[in-house]
Amino acid sequence: MATLHIIAHSPFGDDRLQSCLRLLDIEDALLLCADAVNALRIGSVTAAQLHAAGLDNRLFALEEDLIARAISSNQAQAIDYSAFVELSIRYDKVNSWL
Repeated sequence: MATLHIIAHSPFGDDRLQSCLRLLDIEDALLLCADAVNALRIGSVTAAQLHAAGLDNRLFALEEDLIARAISSNQAQAIDYSAFVELSIRYDKVNSWL
């Protein structure tokens, strides 16, 4: 079953992102929102980890959160809240990493 994983916490404060990346299946997707979009900062260790995970077309970030933190990234597809809802429906399960 394909799962949409959602992370909202900063990747610099705990290991949720690393744990999630270890568990991702080939059909799973990852949505970064709130402080988790900081993982996309160019030159960061977390950006390199996301790149190494091979999440082409399966890595998303809430556009509003990217703008609020002045982050620009070609790694993740920026989406709005309507697209977030569509992603939630497209995947069999949604796992929010609280």
